[in-house]
Amino acid sequence: MPAAFPPDSVGLVTPQMAHFSEPLALACGRSLPAYDLIYETYGTLNATASNAVLICHALSGHHHAAGYHSIDDRKPGWWDSCIGPGKPIDTSKFFVVSLNNLGGCNGSTGPSSLNPDTGKPFGADFPVLTVED
Repeated sequence: MPAAFPPDSVGLVTPQMAHFSEPLALACGRSLPAYDLIYETYGTLNATASNAVLICHALSGHHHAAGYHSIDDRKPGWWDSCIGPGKPIDTSKFFVVSLNNLGGCNGSTGPSSLNPDTGKPFGADFPVLTVED
């Protein structure tokens, strides 16, 4: 990692968590009584909130799409080549939200989360999720 971040980098980023305490009804017929989503943001939301772009991971399974978590990081987020100032998803124009999908294994509620009914990880009892959810 160089002493400074590249000029087209979003720089240092910190994952955040959104907690939702209301139940989420799922397409499979079950529900989650509460859930967490881990996400990162890049850029600035404009006054009319009309410049937001949502990035959902596919095969990477991770919310860390751009920038670095520390000055010592040797590798930026998985889509760093596309997200940042002057890049195709230009953070000088757009407010980007990259999340760890529900059911993911990097902090959002998923199979390793505690089942409130048992106090143990959901494991194989975690509800089936679809894109609709």
